[in-house]
Amino acid sequence: MDQRVATRTETLMQEVRRRIAGRALAPGDRLPSIRRFAAAMNVSPSTVVEAYDRLAAEGVIRARPGSGFYVTGHHQPPLVLAEMGAPRARDVDPFWVTRQSLDAEAAVAKPGCGWLPADWMPHAALRKGLRKLSHASDALLCDYGSTRGSPALRRLLIARFAEEGLDVAPDQVMLTGSGTQAIDLIGRLLLRPGDTVLVDDPCYFNFLALLRAHQVKVVGVPYTPNGPDVAAFEAMLAAERPRLYVTNAGLHNPTGASLTSQTAYRVLSAAAAHDLTIIEDEIFADFDPAPAARLAVPDGLARVIRIGSFSKTLSASVRCGYIAGRADWIEGLVDLQIATGFGGPSPVATELLVGVLAGGSYRKHMEEVRRRLVRARKDAVQRLAPLGIVPWLMPRGGYYLWCRLPEGIDSAALARRAMADGVVLAPGNVFSVSQSAAGFMRFNVAQMADRHVTAVLKAAMAEQRRAG
Repeated sequence: MDQRVATRTETLMQEVRRRIAGRALAPGDRLPSIRRFAAAMNVSPSTVVEAYDRLAAEGVIRARPGSGFYVTGHHQPPLVLAEMGAPRARDVDPFWVTRQSLDAEAAVAKPGCGWLPADWMPHAALRKGLRKLSHASDALLCDYGSTRGSPALRRLLIARFAEEGLDVAPDQVMLTGSGTQAIDLIGRLLLRPGDTVLVDDPCYFNFLALLRAHQVKVVGVPYTPNGPDVAAFEAMLAAERPRLYVTNAGLHNPTGASLTSQTAYRVLSAAAAHDLTIIEDEIFADFDPAPAARLAVPDGLARVIRIGSFSKTLSASVRCGYIAGRADWIEGLVDLQIATGFGGPSPVATELLVGVLAGGSYRKHMEEVRRRLVRARKDAVQRLAPLGIVPWLMPRGGYYLWCRLPEGIDSAALARRAMADGVVLAPGNVFSVSQSAAGFMRFNVAQMADRHVTAVLKAAMAEQRRAG
């Protein structure tokens, strides 16, 4: 055989194996027809026939007379999320940051984590609720949750939505095990491998980690102090035809920016023109000191799906999320939650949340948290300033500061060095699809009280300058 033909055949075989490994082709899927694959790869049909025959001989695919070639699944490797997508250093990987934060010992400072310190949470209200639960019915303590979740908690959510002008019917709300599970369920309902999903750049890093599991193409739109760059947003909708846009419309993670009404209007107009569905994550809404522009309210849940949870405001130990959206989509999502989790979240968890949210203690708790965050934000800015670390903007609320590092300082190298000294940081490129945020770091101001943090930052930056 001509060596060039052999090389082309091997190239085609490698391409098929790559698609199988990347889950673009799943077991049972039909391969492209010989003529279509030949045209796409710019080779002769006979070369495709040779490649397919050799792959069939290896058991990777099999022929069905009169139908084509199909993936057998025998050679498909296990899904390893950390190895999907473009290669990344482990210190700028979403899984690295999350593992360091979740597995850190009590003595480790965590300004890179995404939650409040335990002593900021409403212990008295939670303990009171737990004592009440000790007298709950046997059924509540032992039975599965209903398919849509606690009716009492859903009624509370509907009432809260109504306060901001969002009218939601009972069949438009369901509870989930967490906010992350809410996005996962929506992805299972609406996405297929190879679809395109639009996210902010930068965005919450677990959006990126979760979307890897759905084997979709992720593209980023630059984020500004007023929301997504609308001109870039419109251009990407036309060029990429994304199926979903996932965003924080309130206090944006990681930047802390707030969406403006003008930007919200243009985003919704572009979404309608391009048949785009939007997932609006409201997890930080209660940290906002005043009502801000949202996407779900003017849209009326026609193409916007609202999600949220109580992990940031009440307890990360009592997991419960929610989804509000079109009734027909909720029906499909309920079935998916039954298939993957056999019902809604724990009745014990939801009953505890109802007890805290229904009383006046929750509003007082959040008022105190917002006051504490004002002080913590001011203190963090003052302590970072002598190091040349400055906020990209000063957020109106929340606990994140998206900061620009001094020229020449790489946030990933800084995070790796700080971890050796017992400080978990969140480097910029963890949040960036385009990997254009090496000079940024996200800080959680509520986790900055330990003076050890700034000392480690100063030493690590000095070391990086000497090495550079």
